[in-house]
Amino acid sequence: MTATVTTKGQVTIPKAVRDLLGIVPGSQVDFQRATDGSVVLTRADGTKPVSRFEKLRGHAGPGLSTDEIMALTRGEP
Repeated sequence: MTATVTTKGQVTIPKAVRDLLGIVPGSQVDFQRATDGSVVLTRADGTKPVSRFEKLRGHAGPGLSTDEIMALTRGEP
């Protein structure tokens, strides 16, 4: 991904990167220089965004008891 630096030194962070890091308006970011000279962008608060799969975790409620499940599989009312 490539971004252009404005005359004020500003850069728009690509949407794919913002989504990956969970960066929203008002978020603070941190720039860290790696040993190889590259610069790494991270969230300043150190939290990791919730994965799209984590958002789907959970269950639909208390569920059925074993007796209720057995009655359904046997066709009992």
